[in-house]
Amino acid sequence: MNFRNNALWNGFINHNETELFKADIYELENGECIEMDLPGYEKENMKIDYNNGYLTVTAVKEEEAKNYIHQERYYGEYSRSFYIGDVLESNIKATFQNGILKITYPKENNQKVERNIPID
Repeated sequence: MNFRNNALWNGFINHNETELFKADIYELENGECIEMDLPGYEKENMKIDYNNGYLTVTAVKEEEAKNYIHQERYYGEYSRSFYIGDVLESNIKATFQNGILKITYPKENNQKVERNIPID
């Protein structure tokens, strides 16, 4: 089958963040965890930034020089952000094993402090 001229395949590829970096977010006893599928990426080509409550994962995969007949895998730079709230940056931990990036962090401190303000 010649994929180059197959109407089913042409225009089929529409990359968006959930297709490229599939993620699960779940609760832990003392925090939360984001697990992202990043098959084919190298740890050295990933960066995790935390700014204003947003955790941003950026990864780069260089395209291989091949004479493609059909191509579905994404190459280049891509990033995805998650709002995790106010977290002490040193408490955010990340590991990468078997194509899965795992980021853990403590739950956001949502406890409101009530104060009695004296009226003069």
